[in-house]
Parts: sequence; structure tokens; C-alpha cells
Amino acid sequence: MTNNFEEKDFSTPDVVSVIDEDGNEHFFDELDRIETDEGKFVALTPVYETAEDVIEDDGELIILQVQEENGETYLCPIEDQKLFNEIGNIFEERLSEFYDFEN
Repeated sequence: MTNNFEEKDFSTPDVVSVIDEDGNEHFFDELDRIETDEGKFVALTPVYETAEDVIEDDGELIILQVQEENGETYLCPIEDQKLFNEIGNIFEERLSEFYDFEN
């Protein structure tokens, strides 16, 4: 798998707005993005409204595939478990300098 990495300023995450299938809007910090032979992917963490929500967060990294259709951009789950694990490992390696991951 060839990785085409875009340089990212990790000190200021980008906020991404995502509308789910029920029409609810959710906000995420985009921690990183990569492009491989398999497609484009993003690593996100939720943005919370209250300090209590932040404390209760389990710290899970959300990894989604970027898909474009008719000029619209969609973030979709990665259905293939092998691909998900490969992309997850790439993000963990890239982000390990800034975040502590537990396996």
C-alpha cells in the first residue's frame, strides 16, 4: 500500500461538521488525513459541548473514508476490517507523537 501523506499542523485541528442519517449534526476535530492507493481517510475525535462530556469520553479515534459523489463529500465507515486495521495503524503511527494510544 502506497501512502501519500499530506503535511498537517497538529496544533490546530480543523472542526468538521457531519450530518448523520437521522439529520443530526455532529462536530469532530480532524486530527489527520491521509491518501493511499485505497482512497482518502480522516482521523477524527468528537467535539464536546461540556467539560463533563470530555471527561466521560473514552478517547476513541474515529477513522472514516472520504468519498465524493456528485460534487458532495461524504465520510463513510470502512467496511473492510483488514483495510480498517491498516489505516488505523498508519494513523496511530503518525499521531503517536501527539497522543498516547492503547492497544
